[in-house]
Amino acid sequence: MMASFAGIMACALLPGTAMAAGDAAQDAPADAPAKAQDSPAQDSNAIVVTGLRASLRDALQAKRINTLVVDTISSKDIGALPDITIADELNRLPGVNASRDRGNDSQASVRGLGPRLVLGLVNGREVATSEPDRNVRWEIYPSEDVSAVTVYKSQDASLIDGGVAATIDIRTLRPLDYVGSPLTVRAGAQYNDGGKDIPGYSRWGTRGSLQYVAKLTDTFALAAGGSYQQQRNGKVSFQGWGYNEANTNGDSAPVYNGSPVNAPYGAQTEVDATTETRWSATGAMQWKPDADWDINADILYSDVKIAEPQFQQWYGNANGWGDYGGTIGAPGDIYQPGHFTIAGNSIVAATLNNYSSVTNVIDDYSEDKHLLTAGLNVKYSHDDTTIKLDGSYSQAARTNAYYAAQSQVYPQTVSFNTAAGVLPSVIESGDPALPASQNFTMTGDTGPQRLVDSLGAFQFDVYHRLHDSLFTGIGAGVRMAGRTKTFTSGFATVSINPGTPTLSEFGVNNTGITVPNLVYGNFNQLVAISNTTDSGDNSQYWRVSENTYEGYAKADFAGQAGAVPFAGNIGVRLVDVVTGSSAFQGTTTYDSTIGANVTSYQPTYFTNHYFRALPSLNVNFTLSPDVILRAGVAEVMSRPPLDELRASTNLSYYPPSYLQGSAGNPLLRPFMATQGDLSAEWYFHKDALLAVAGYYKQIGTNVGYAVFPETIAGTNYTITGPANGPGGHIAGSEVTFQTPFYFVPALRQFGIYANVALVTSNLKELAPVSNPFAAVGLAAFTSESDLWYSGHGIDARVGLKHHSPYTAIFGWNAAQLTRLESETTLGASVSYALTRSISVRFQANNLLNKASRYYFNNDPNQIARYEKYGVNYLADVTFKY
Repeated sequence: MMASFAGIMACALLPGTAMAAGDAAQDAPADAPAKAQDSPAQDSNAIVVTGLRASLRDALQAKRINTLVVDTISSKDIGALPDITIADELNRLPGVNASRDRGNDSQASVRGLGPRLVLGLVNGREVATSEPDRNVRWEIYPSEDVSAVTVYKSQDASLIDGGVAATIDIRTLRPLDYVGSPLTVRAGAQYNDGGKDIPGYSRWGTRGSLQYVAKLTDTFALAAGGSYQQQRNGKVSFQGWGYNEANTNGDSAPVYNGSPVNAPYGAQTEVDATTETRWSATGAMQWKPDADWDINADILYSDVKIAEPQFQQWYGNANGWGDYGGTIGAPGDIYQPGHFTIAGNSIVAATLNNYSSVTNVIDDYSEDKHLLTAGLNVKYSHDDTTIKLDGSYSQAARTNAYYAAQSQVYPQTVSFNTAAGVLPSVIESGDPALPASQNFTMTGDTGPQRLVDSLGAFQFDVYHRLHDSLFTGIGAGVRMAGRTKTFTSGFATVSINPGTPTLSEFGVNNTGITVPNLVYGNFNQLVAISNTTDSGDNSQYWRVSENTYEGYAKADFAGQAGAVPFAGNIGVRLVDVVTGSSAFQGTTTYDSTIGANVTSYQPTYFTNHYFRALPSLNVNFTLSPDVILRAGVAEVMSRPPLDELRASTNLSYYPPSYLQGSAGNPLLRPFMATQGDLSAEWYFHKDALLAVAGYYKQIGTNVGYAVFPETIAGTNYTITGPANGPGGHIAGSEVTFQTPFYFVPALRQFGIYANVALVTSNLKELAPVSNPFAAVGLAAFTSESDLWYSGHGIDARVGLKHHSPYTAIFGWNAAQLTRLESETTLGASVSYALTRSISVRFQANNLLNKASRYYFNNDPNQIARYEKYGVNYLADVTFKY
């Protein structure tokens, strides 16, 4: 809390920082920090540092001079630790946790609040995303294309609204401001030891990048770059399908000793032979025709393709484990006396005789997503007045499809154990012979699906500096943005080829789980796909438009409180939002004339409008040249997830007892919070910081999934869908400590970077009704500990990250809540400069290779996922000229 508070105040106190936060973000990015004062504790000898130590110093000084409470990553710092994605770097910062997808860090939670409440920016502009909601999967941004990253933890009126948790701004290079080698080329190889059991699967990948900066004159420069990466992300996963819960399904749940219990629907083993290919391109132009003008244009394009043959084994697909309405332990029941185990109120282990199917599945998943973001920024400064114009456009799109072929068998017995604290296991006896290709049928096909998100924005800002008064400057601005996100789902003709592909078996028991051998085969030889279309499924179609009109006004002030200088800003941001949502309402009924269910669709459209005023006040006290105290209060807002604003409704009409449905909610209100920050920062050496921060947020409105009654066309239904729910409070503290060991002559080139974050909150999700999850992203304890060495051409670092359990949304469905158990990950990096132009680097990520384990319904005995990703290695060579 205190760090964010302090950041707000220091910016107002330090000379030259009275500009608006948005201006500071544009004009003083974290890769171009001002020179800091030397403190009395510093060495008197002038030492020029480069490499890792220089990057840490740059990030430290960028934090010191920023107008808000921030944490930063400098351009030199990126790459010092394993940097498969920007999220790997974000994950090191105080109070930040990055969830993993296919082994890579992906979406970020900040200060105990999940990705839905984190706003993503590129060069200070909101950007489109390829997720259904607003979340950013940060792996789409190659670290080679990024100049700096700033995490804003506090708010002022000039910062774009949307980050109740935080605002993360990625900066690309401005060529005239760049200092370094004009040409940088990097090439190397990657290796991931995950998926080593998959026949014929190569675990080797490649990675390379190029960047060139051409300063054509002292006032005009161009930059261009790009990157390519092919990464193997093979992994093993054991997944639960959910539980037939006694407290939600009532009399459909099985009964034991007269009381309902929770029974698993089934489970599966999945092995993915993933190849993830990512390439990107960037361009930038900067022109400063004279001292008054600064004109910048930038563009970034990134494309990620995932090709993922999957080999699965389903347990309980037929005659399933859910035992609907059965009597547990009764003779002849699926769970026979003496052959099952109950922990708490959940069945966690059993031996099933001639009841449970084992289904071998060969399937294929593909995903292609891209992001384009471009902008033009014009700044004119003359005397005391600065005017800025900024226009931007971004588009993100994703196309994905899943097809599967299955062959089902019935062993004599199937035994499983998925209890908490044990490794998952499934053991079968009487395993039938390897299936022939003619035993396969199609099942579970999805798509192709397509998601397109487009966002255009225009912003105008003006700032005027004042003299000889308490107020040092006034600023105002307006922003207009239009955004449209559309989701369509289509169909494909899928069939089994008449040929006989070669089938074999492989085992994965060396990964920690115990399961039967899986069937391996070439999906493209087994299955034929044709006549695909990415639209036509009215049950899934939705389109949401959002028009945002914003304006702000703020005033900076500075003065003296006794002997203590202070400075700050006060302002308000006004936000007016209009949304429109179109989709279809589908109703399924039984038609007795044809003896089948019939679904009819009617187009539907809803609009919504809300207006919010977001005041803020920040004050910074310079207690000494090296100690800054920051304080701030603000009203903050995050707009509802776009996919949850969908107007689609799917109803099942079987009167009188079954009138249920699922729906979006186009009338959702935004997340709202009032927050306070307090931070103390002591810069006791030019490379050192001790910061203690505290924060408190009172969440007024939450958004989650709930079950509620709704009357549609005169009929009362029970609907499952997103809804606004009660808020709560969240309070936390962060301690950051970093320093070289300058006080020990023999260790002057070694150092430490460490942070700890503590969070407490009563904020809950809306499900399960009887025992709701804690809010998504709410980890009570988070820590990062890095040891580094920088000298004699060597940069080396070892980093250990730990977080306590927290609630996570796994995948794209926000209704699918799980609890992620605590994790500890270890990474290491070392580089050596052979010459001034050539250096070599070796990195290793996920060295401990601990499994990630998720569970359902706040019950550790209800397994959701158990995944092992493998250790990832990178070795490359960098050439600079």
